[in-house]
Amino acid sequence: MPQYVRQEESQAVLPSWQTTSSSPGGSSERRANDRFPLVRDLKYRVVSGRSAQESGTGHTVDVSSRGVLFTAETPLPPGKRVELSISWPAQLDGKCALKLVARGKILRCRGRQVAVEIDKYEFRTQSSRGLAPGV
Repeated sequence: MPQYVRQEESQAVLPSWQTTSSSPGGSSERRANDRFPLVRDLKYRVVSGRSAQESGTGHTVDVSSRGVLFTAETPLPPGKRVELSISWPAQLDGKCALKLVARGKILRCRGRQVAVEIDKYEFRTQSSRGLAPGV
């Protein structure tokens, strides 16, 4: 049974800075949260109700406190709900591997790159085999 890490305890692991930045041309960046280039393995599944319509593997491109950009095996449909299981680089108590399980909506898909807005997330312990089958 996976252990759960309360969201409040995980703030040091998944920062929630609310900043905006300006590009060299002076235009403001639309995103309110900093993005971090983080390449990690992930599993995803497109969900409808309680069933999975499609699933696969990929890797993250960048992550923020409100979204994830990742590569998928095939293009995914915008507007659909998705659940991601991401192998996380930090460990619980310095010895137990973690995974970030995030749920949200697919905002856009360009080729195989998929942008997801995160609605809900939690950290779980990860088995020694890495990301187990399913999410």
